[in-house]
Amino acid sequence: MKVVFHYETGPELSAALTKLNQHGIDVQPISIEDRDGFNRSMQECEVLWHVLEPITSEHINNAPKLKLIQKIGVGVNTIDIKAAHKRGITICNMPGTNTQAVAEMTLLLMLSTLRRAPYFDTRTRQGDGWNLSPELQDSLGEVAGKTVGFVGYGDIPKRLTPILRSMGAQIQYTATASKNVADAEYRELDQLLNTADIISLHVPLTSSTEKLIDAAAFEKIKRGAILINTARGGVVDQTALVEALKNGTLRAAGLDVFESEPVSPNCPLLQLENVSLMPHVSWLTRETLDRSIAVAVENCIRLRDGKELLHTVSVT
Repeated sequence: MKVVFHYETGPELSAALTKLNQHGIDVQPISIEDRDGFNRSMQECEVLWHVLEPITSEHINNAPKLKLIQKIGVGVNTIDIKAAHKRGITICNMPGTNTQAVAEMTLLLMLSTLRRAPYFDTRTRQGDGWNLSPELQDSLGEVAGKTVGFVGYGDIPKRLTPILRSMGAQIQYTATASKNVADAEYRELDQLLNTADIISLHVPLTSSTEKLIDAAAFEKIKRGAILINTARGGVVDQTALVEALKNGTLRAAGLDVFESEPVSPNCPLLQLENVSLMPHVSWLTRETLDRSIAVAVENCIRLRDGKELLHTVSVT
C-alpha cells in the first residue's frame, strides 16, 4: 500500500516508518515545501496522511488511486471534503491523540502571557532583563484567583479543568448545551466574555464559529482579559484582535493558530510585545506522533482488509 505522509519527518520517526514495510505499508514522507515531489507522488498514492498543508480539489483529482485521506489530528477544515467524497475517497481523523499535547500548550500559553515570557526572554538575551517599567510590573499575574472561561468544553478543557483548579482558578465554560460537570460552571457566551479573566478557545472552525470572536465580542470582553487560541485562527477576527491588543481591551494573547498559515512575517500580531506566539505546533510532540501513527496504520490495515475504518468524517 502506497502512503504519502505530507510532512517532513525526523530520523527516529523515519526509521519507525520504514519498519512498516513488513506490514505491506510503504510510507513516503514528503516535505510541504516539495510541491513537485508531492504532486508526483500523488499519482501512485493510495492513502494520504495529511497534517496541515491544505488539500484542494486539484490535489484530489491528481490522485487517481487515492482511497483514504487520513488526518493526523482532528480538524479537517484544510481538506476539500466535498471534492473527496465526490471521488468516493474516505476521510478519517483521530480525535484524542493530541489532547495531552494541546492541553499542555494551552497551559503554557496561559502562563507565558500572564508572565510576559517573550518580553523577558528577548530582554534577557539583550542583557537588559532587569530594566522594567512600572507599567510592565503591573501587567504580570498568576493563574490563582483568575476565572478561566473555556469556549467549547471537549477533551482539552476537561483535561485542564482539574489542573487549573488545583492552581487556584475558577472555571467557566460555554458550549452548545450545558454539560453534567461538577468542577466548571456553564455560562452563555456573552456572560463568559464579560466575566472571564482568561478566555481559551476550543471549538472547530465551521460556518457557525468563523470569526466567533469578532469586534462585537471584544466589546463584551472583560477589560484586561487574556485570550488563548489553540483551536483555529479563523475563529477570531484577526484585525479586531490586533486592535483589542493595542487599545488595552486585552492585556495579552497566546496564539498557536492564525487566520492565514504559515503566518506571514508582516502579520501585525508579530509586532506586538503582549503576544505569545507558536506556529500551530500545539499538537506536535513525539508522543502525539506515536499515537497518531498507530491510528493511521490501523486504518491502513483496515482499508486493505476491507474492514470499517476508525473515525470516518461525514460531509456536512
